[in-house]
Amino acid sequence: MALTAPIAAPAMAQQVTVERPMADAPYWDSSLPVDQRVEDLLQRMTLEEKVAQILTVWDSKADIQGEGDVFDPAKASKVYPNGIGQIARPSDRLGPSSPRVVPRRSIEDSIQYVIDAQKWAMENTRLGIPVLFHEESLHGLAAKDATAFPQAIGLASTWDPELIREINSLIADETRARGVHSVLSPVVDVARDPRWGRIEETFGEDPYLVGEMGVAAVEGLSGTGTDPKLGKGKVLATLKHMTGHGQPESGTNVGPAQISERTLREMFFPPFEQVVTRTPIEAVMASYNEIDGIPSHSNAWLLKDVLRGEWGFKGAVVSDYYAIEDMARLHKIVPDYKAAGELAINSGVDVDLPEGHGFEQLAASVREGKVSMDTLDTAVRRFLRMKFNAGLFDDPWPDLAKAKTSNGPEGVALARKAAEESLVLLKNDGVLPLALPAAGAAKPTIAVIGPNADVARLGGYYGEPRKSVTPLEGIRALVGDRAKIVHSLGVEITKGDDDWWDDPVELGDPAENRKRIAAAVEAARGADTILLFIGDTEKTSREGWADSHLGDRTSLDLVGEQNELFAELKKLGKPIVAVLVNGRPPSYPTLAEEADAILETWYAGEQQGTAIADALFGKVNPGGKLPVTVARNVGQLPNFYNYKPSARRGYLFDEVTPLYPFGFGLSYTNFEMSAPTLSATTIKAGQPVTVTTTVTNTGDVAGDEVVQVYLRDEISSVTRPVKELAGFQRVTLQPGESRAVSIPIEPRSLMMWNREMERVIEPGDFTIMVGPNSQDLQDVTLTVVP
Repeated sequence: MALTAPIAAPAMAQQVTVERPMADAPYWDSSLPVDQRVEDLLQRMTLEEKVAQILTVWDSKADIQGEGDVFDPAKASKVYPNGIGQIARPSDRLGPSSPRVVPRRSIEDSIQYVIDAQKWAMENTRLGIPVLFHEESLHGLAAKDATAFPQAIGLASTWDPELIREINSLIADETRARGVHSVLSPVVDVARDPRWGRIEETFGEDPYLVGEMGVAAVEGLSGTGTDPKLGKGKVLATLKHMTGHGQPESGTNVGPAQISERTLREMFFPPFEQVVTRTPIEAVMASYNEIDGIPSHSNAWLLKDVLRGEWGFKGAVVSDYYAIEDMARLHKIVPDYKAAGELAINSGVDVDLPEGHGFEQLAASVREGKVSMDTLDTAVRRFLRMKFNAGLFDDPWPDLAKAKTSNGPEGVALARKAAEESLVLLKNDGVLPLALPAAGAAKPTIAVIGPNADVARLGGYYGEPRKSVTPLEGIRALVGDRAKIVHSLGVEITKGDDDWWDDPVELGDPAENRKRIAAAVEAARGADTILLFIGDTEKTSREGWADSHLGDRTSLDLVGEQNELFAELKKLGKPIVAVLVNGRPPSYPTLAEEADAILETWYAGEQQGTAIADALFGKVNPGGKLPVTVARNVGQLPNFYNYKPSARRGYLFDEVTPLYPFGFGLSYTNFEMSAPTLSATTIKAGQPVTVTTTVTNTGDVAGDEVVQVYLRDEISSVTRPVKELAGFQRVTLQPGESRAVSIPIEPRSLMMWNREMERVIEPGDFTIMVGPNSQDLQDVTLTVVP
């Protein structure tokens, strides 16, 4: 009996025909319930076949590939006679290497690789269990010719869950067309230390905002509701990293998370819980760090009691890359990889990524009685359920014709929209938007200066779009011949091509940079306006995944001679618009004081140049808001907005307030919000309530405002934050337009963990605050009675 599926491509117009083993077995019958199919298959599997399913292939791709890095069935059968559970990143050729060194596969080659591997697995292994392929997709499929969206911290700045849902739906579509059914996103770490290089991968510092963005991302990737069976064009999402990863000791990646259970439950658990309970999430990735001496991959309380027992998670827990081995190599809590694998699976980890070094000896562990067969079966059962729910046993095939349309007009337009919505205007002393003269009038001179002006920085876990637009290209395209554009590098931040994958990071030579600064000053001397593009490179803010590959910093200052570049340009007496292109929120008190305007753009994706130009010249009105607090200096850390009442007393000789507060962002127009009203000023515990304010655009241009709702529990049995985000809504208003905006406050936002660590709503008064950011707020009192 053959399973067939069409491959729509000229070179592959024939059907992909697979001769399935045990073709009449119930596990091939798509009309049966998934759990029945899983149990039928599981009871047929040998011990070795079970272990094979929860291993992965990535570093060792050479073991299954021949000349030209094509899939080699003979080699695969020799090395993996019991099948392959998962292959990581089919878009790359040899595992962990820079695509600038080892180019990624083309769409055609990637699809052929998937077909060949899938055909081998379904025909040449005893049970024909198909392979699950996974890719990275943090802000776009990390593959060749895929749409590149703003980095996650930029997406969070949109405060627009519907946009996040739409973006991830397109990511899923581009991914699934290539025959890949699983992605390693979204990240819902709550990031509370900007020294940490991975802050760019997060949705920011607030658990409510992170949770809403995480829910939207999973709904875009996998569908709405809680049914785990994938629909057309959807993929399995992976929720990561559980948890505490976003507040590592000293701000260094994988450092211990010195976090109490109360803080875990109040600040770090909520995004995970929201996604698990509201979406069809099928995979959760454990985090590298330890909590109170216990690495997450060995934390049964975290992975079993909380994730499954309290939240009802039914899917698979997957390891972060090499994290099982790290329990022996880094954490030193077991003597070897075999013991690490035993500890991990007994603690609730089901799948070993990206290789199998932690789990590859599990068969021996079962025979020795160190891992029970029931424990192994449970892990395998969960992973097989993922495969059945993904449709791998029924129609695993790629769609080449559809895949070749990736990063087409629809993707480009959505990337541009996302970039536009992510821009945050932090300061404007009337210099923006820039005006262009009418035809025939004198042409102004605009100096475009800085190391980030003529490069499209995409950030970590980047894909390779067909075309990226640099800010300089975007400005030139918009301005045309209506202004004279002069350009100068100004400084080199880091030497080399700024490849995120490179291990060494060498700063630009100071002496050479001072020569570049002098050249930039001369270039800008005759300009009417200076646009200064500064910030990070992909090397100065990134994941520090090894002692030889660092990405965290002790300082938040702009790297190298960038402040010196600004100081010398300032002496010219010209208006300076600082455009920040960065992954982490830096500290820039002098810039904030002396620049005429500041536009935060983060890494804004493939259409960054077009979006930034449109914003600078007023075709787009910036409406993004900060998802993080911007510190004046590193000495203020931690500086998250939702601190406890006893914190932030003040400092000698320095300010205690941040440079810019959480939720802040300006516009080219002005908005007014009316005093908030409640649907009821007194409610019983557990009842819903809605807060309403009327927003009016009092300016002359259309714009977006984000209505933000915060609350404070006035008297509580344990200390509570001075304010917590409880709702938000982004609205677009025309000049003079008013709109009543009503935002529900869910009972969960009023809950707290009492002294007995019970989640309750305590009777009493709550202050409900509404405003455009976390600082400028109007309030009303809500009383909760028993």
